[in-house]
Amino acid sequence: MTDFSWLTARPIAHRGLHDSKLGRIENTLSAFDAAARAGFPMEMDVHLSADGVVYVFHDDVLDRLTTGAGPVAGRTMAELKAIPMVGTEDRIPTLREVLDLVGGRTGLVIEIKSYFAERQRELVEATARELATYGGPVVVESFDPRQIQDLAEIAPELPRGIVADDAASAADYNDYRFLTREELATLSHRSWSQFQFVSYWVKLLGNDVSLRARDEWKLPVTAWTIRKPEDRKMAEGFGAQLVFEGFDPGA
Repeated sequence: MTDFSWLTARPIAHRGLHDSKLGRIENTLSAFDAAARAGFPMEMDVHLSADGVVYVFHDDVLDRLTTGAGPVAGRTMAELKAIPMVGTEDRIPTLREVLDLVGGRTGLVIEIKSYFAERQRELVEATARELATYGGPVVVESFDPRQIQDLAEIAPELPRGIVADDAASAADYNDYRFLTREELATLSHRSWSQFQFVSYWVKLLGNDVSLRARDEWKLPVTAWTIRKPEDRKMAEGFGAQLVFEGFDPGA
C-alpha cells in the first residue's frame, strides 16, 4: 500500500520556497534548495523539451519569468538553458538537476503539465524514466486524467494524483474534447484514471466532490494555492494539506 503520510504531514511549497525579493524565482534550484533546507515538501511543474529532456517550468511562454519571450514549446534544452531567469543567476532547471539537488531530503510533488488538446504521453514516459532511480519520496499529478491513466500503465509503482477544480473557468478546458467539463469536475473518471490522491482548488473545498474524495474514497487531499489567511483557514478546517506560496506557514 502506498504511503502518503509525508504528503499530508507538512505544508507543500508551491513551485519551491520562492521569493523574488530574495532572488529566488519560482521553479528554480534556489527555490527548491530553500524549501528543502526549511523542511518543506515542494511542488513543481514539468515540460518536455524538443530534444526529449524533462525540465521544470510552469508557464507556456517565457515572458513572465525569463529575459526571453515567446513559447517554451519547440525549444531544445540548450536553447532554454541559454535564457536567464529574471533577477537571478538561475536558469531553467532539468528535472534531473532538481532530483540531484534535493536528494531525498524532502518530498516532491511533480505536476505533469496538461496541454489538454494533446495527450503528451511522451512527457509521462520521460518523467517516469527520470524517477525510476530516484530514492526519495515523490508523487506525480496532473489536471489531465489521461496522463494519470498513462502513468498507471507506464509506472504503476509511482504514486499518482489528480489536480482538479470545477473545470469551468480556465480557457485551457476549451480545447479538451476527450471528456466533458462535468466529467472532469466530478472526477467520474476515477475508475480508469486510477488517481490515488486529489489536489483540489481551495475555493471549492467543502463541495460534494471534495467531500466524496475525503469521506467516501478516503483519499489524501491537498489544497491549492494558499496565499491568504482565509484560504489557509478553509484548507485546515477541511483537513487538506496546504500547497502554499508567499508566506511561511511555520512562522
